Amino acid sequence: MSAPRILVIQPGRFDPLGPLGEWLTEAGASIDLRSMPEDGLPASLERYDGVVVLGGGMNAEQDAQHPWLPSVRSLLSAAVADDVATLCVCLGAQLLAVATGGRVEKGHDGPERGPSIVFKKDAAWVDPLFADLPLMQDVLQWHADEIAQLPPHAVLLASAPRYTNQAFRLKRRVYGLQFHIETTPELVLQWAQRSTAAASEHVAVDEEMLRQAHDDIAETWRPFAHRFVELAAGRLEPAQVTPPSLPIVDG
Repeated sequence: MSAPRILVIQPGRFDPLGPLGEWLTEAGASIDLRSMPEDGLPASLERYDGVVVLGGGMNAEQDAQHPWLPSVRSLLSAAVADDVATLCVCLGAQLLAVATGGRVEKGHDGPERGPSIVFKKDAAWVDPLFADLPLMQDVLQWHADEIAQLPPHAVLLASAPRYTNQAFRLKRRVYGLQFHIETTPELVLQWAQRSTAAASEHVAVDEEMLRQAHDDIAETWRPFAHRFVELAAGRLEPAQVTPPSLPIVDG
């Protein structure tokens, strides 16, 4: 059986694929990594079984400074239209939301930084990727913008007190995660140093807590990544979508 081919789009040079790449390949995926803007994007998704879009320091609609962003959003629109297995992380999730009618704004409660926990919503218990996750999931948060409004017909899968829209699904195979699952402690420490050096904010991170959090993240999200490969390969049944019911009108 051939390996499912996954297109990975890396918008930010400081937001690499990290352990997520190891988890995808150990589950049998073949990865085509495109670092933006140098590598460009394929003309279509015809040759791919799945798509992963990573994070970045830019805004999801910062097109003037990053003129290639519309092409990423267009590719995500195509992935949704064709229901291609798709996993979007942090900025990737914000790009997905904007591309499909959602709204991204500056976070109303300020930046969210460091290890955190999100909670499964009811729909997650019957979702093929989320069903086996624990009720509370360890994640790494690092965002200043928020997904203020989900796209029409999106299914909310995970939430948190400060920012509600933490994970969602479109159609049967397209997923957005506001948080990170692909980081390492070393990478997050670099992010904190860069933020402090840029004088944009002072970020204090407990290194020991960071390492423990990443152990917990790997325990939860490595099997999730394996399931995503199974979904892309067609070996895992996608989510069942129930059409909205119409009101009954007496004749």
